[in-house]
Amino acid sequence: MYTKHFGLHKLPFENVPDPLFFFDEGDYHQVRSRVDNSLAAGRGLIIVTGPIGSGKTTLSQMIKTDFSKDIKLIWMAEPPGSSNDLLLFLVQELGLQPASQERVFVLRDIREALLKIISQGGRCLMIIDESHLMTDDTLNGIRLLNNLEEGSTKLIQVLLLGQEEILEKINRPEMEPFKQRIASLEIIGQMDSERVKQYVTHRIHVAGGEPSLLTDTGWEAVRIAFQAGGTPRTINSLMDRTFTVAHEREKKEIDAQDVYEASQRLGLKTDVFHYIVSLKSREREQRSHAAESNESVMSPEREGTDTHQEPPKPLRAEAAVHQEAPRPVYEKILDAGQKGLKVPIILLIIAIIAFILSFSLYCNRTNSPDLFSCILDLLGL
Repeated sequence: MYTKHFGLHKLPFENVPDPLFFFDEGDYHQVRSRVDNSLAAGRGLIIVTGPIGSGKTTLSQMIKTDFSKDIKLIWMAEPPGSSNDLLLFLVQELGLQPASQERVFVLRDIREALLKIISQGGRCLMIIDESHLMTDDTLNGIRLLNNLEEGSTKLIQVLLLGQEEILEKINRPEMEPFKQRIASLEIIGQMDSERVKQYVTHRIHVAGGEPSLLTDTGWEAVRIAFQAGGTPRTINSLMDRTFTVAHEREKKEIDAQDVYEASQRLGLKTDVFHYIVSLKSREREQRSHAAESNESVMSPEREGTDTHQEPPKPLRAEAAVHQEAPRPVYEKILDAGQKGLKVPIILLIIAIIAFILSFSLYCNRTNSPDLFSCILDLLGL
């Protein structure tokens, strides 16, 4: 794994309810404090709800730690199918052997066992996870247990953990008797992007690392990935995959490209891709500006601002005298025209020479006494 590569002593983003990594900030700190206060005050029924992966189970682990000394804890990873199953499970956890399976006798035996625990200075707390899966009958069994009292003291406290669907169950008219017995209802939502950064930093610290493991672009990519909010489970999944990607590339720091590739592997739809594109565009612009700057340094005559250029040497007097003055434009045009007439003139001269030679040859063949007679013969006169 990547722990040794990044100098960590344990994996920072495992999706397990480890109290060591509990993020005791923001909503999580407030909910934990309120639940602790409710339990300390002896209130009966407490519900904590939130979206999937929002850290409810980890919160319950912290609560177990807070009250581990003086509480008889009964933990259920999922709710039973009926109220009878709920009571039978509680009987077994309390070490009872009821003489009858009738509900009235089972509740009597449970009550006596709970009174004995309280008389010894203890309390009983039952935590049921995934409580949004409860049937109406099981919820009714919870209501019956909540009715077990001795004066103003609740003999058993019940903490239900579940997704938002449990709110739909208890808000129905037929569940009004149950709803009225809720002492505390806490809701955990998603963390905003700023809280996400604090959460990631916290887990890296606990694992023995530093926030500098992520570059500025890496942190910005994380912020963009969770700009609409994030739960601990999705954050852990993305960050664990991001560290894995950087480790595979043998990088000591995590940047935006690692976050983007991790989100692609997980199939998360984020705007990190657009951020990557903007980064590459910015890099091209910087390289272009750098190239232009280098070119201006290598060719200072373009800008006329290179202070290191040697001053031009003064012309000698005789060179200045013979230096030609700028020529008018019409002279340049004439020169160009003259250069264009060179070939026709040469051809004309050759034609004249050829004519003269031919005429001389004709005169010799006709034995003309003089040039004038030859011309008359040539013209037929």
